[in-house]
Amino acid sequence: MFSLTVSDHIMIAHSFQGEEFGPAQRLHGATFVVEAEFRAPQLDAHQLLVDIGLAKTVLRQVLDTVDYTNLDDNPAFAGINTTTEYMAFHIHGLLAASCRDGRLGDGGRAVTALKILLREAPSAWAAYEASV
Repeated sequence: MFSLTVSDHIMIAHSFQGEEFGPAQRLHGATFVVEAEFRAPQLDAHQLLVDIGLAKTVLRQVLDTVDYTNLDDNPAFAGINTTTEYMAFHIHGLLAASCRDGRLGDGGRAVTALKILLREAPSAWAAYEASV
């Protein structure tokens, strides 16, 4: 299995619902380094998995939907705790759709799996991995 990873970052604000979140129930900010790992069993005729520049561009477009926003104000997240784990899942869905609909070219259509990893700190991260 071949893989190609690109990364970027986002800054968001949000709060959590539930006693188990303690002080994080209050509005707070988070900065995430986002890594997107594309996987496919073979390379294309040019020996590429996906074009790295295009992968970076599409990742940035996906991240722009949440970057510098208060997730509590986004109707897509109503009633959802936008934990690091959940945001990895959410970004996976958007990037997987980009693979399927051709925004990552023919290489993107050949991607079979995608892993999204969000680093909250050097010592703490979460990921979501699934087929495309």
